Amino acid sequence: MNNASVNQKEYLKQRLHHKRMVTIMRILILVLFIALWEITARLGIIDSFIFSSPSRVLNTFISMVQDKSIFLHVGVTLAETLISFALVVLLGIATAVLLWLSKKLSEILEPYLVVLNSLPKSALAPLLIVWLGANMKTIIVAGISVAIFGTILNLYTGFKEVSPDKIKLIYTLQGTKKDVLLRVVLPSTIPTIISVMKVNIGLALVGVVIGEFIGSKQGLGYLIIYGSQVFKLDWVIMSIVILCIIAMGLYKIINFVEKSYLKNL
Repeated sequence: MNNASVNQKEYLKQRLHHKRMVTIMRILILVLFIALWEITARLGIIDSFIFSSPSRVLNTFISMVQDKSIFLHVGVTLAETLISFALVVLLGIATAVLLWLSKKLSEILEPYLVVLNSLPKSALAPLLIVWLGANMKTIIVAGISVAIFGTILNLYTGFKEVSPDKIKLIYTLQGTKKDVLLRVVLPSTIPTIISVMKVNIGLALVGVVIGEFIGSKQGLGYLIIYGSQVFKLDWVIMSIVILCIIAMGLYKIINFVEKSYLKNL
């Protein structure tokens, strides 16, 4: 066995050890946080009525599983988030392509996109409720509004940064702008599209929850705002925990898609 092979095995062993240590430390921090939270609540160091406790959150979750109400709220929020996310991706790519195809259109619209992207999206939610009514469609639009403008700007920037030499090669081979788009621009920016998707899945969830705060009778956002109003703070903490789990799960799915794509290159 040569030195290169030995060094490679040693490197892989160190990498595996590092990953295990990181995973163990993450779990340990979480366990310590939950234990400290539970102990301080039981000893009266913190007010369990205000700050709740892991055991109270778990009991609340179990009771809502038994009456099946939690499945409705989680399902509504998840459905609204996935629909918002899918529409953001489709509309974002389509609009970025239009801007790339028409330089004049991009020059006209770019300042407006920048302004709309910097606008606090929570300010739009009350208006959306008035314009569209308190329904699922409004929540989805709220989810879209949080992510769409940044998506368009990021994708359009990615399209513009594609290698000019590759584009010139397509034109040299008598290709059209359509060929440049389909054979160079879109394939070259797939990593950018996936990276934008990783950000957008979280933003869509944020937008949906903001919409549910204001104009919904279902969903985790509704549970949070209603729970805070009637001082059922176990509902609030439980909903926040579930939202964290949903966000992490959706991010992991997109991360898996990214790794699968990179592996097949």
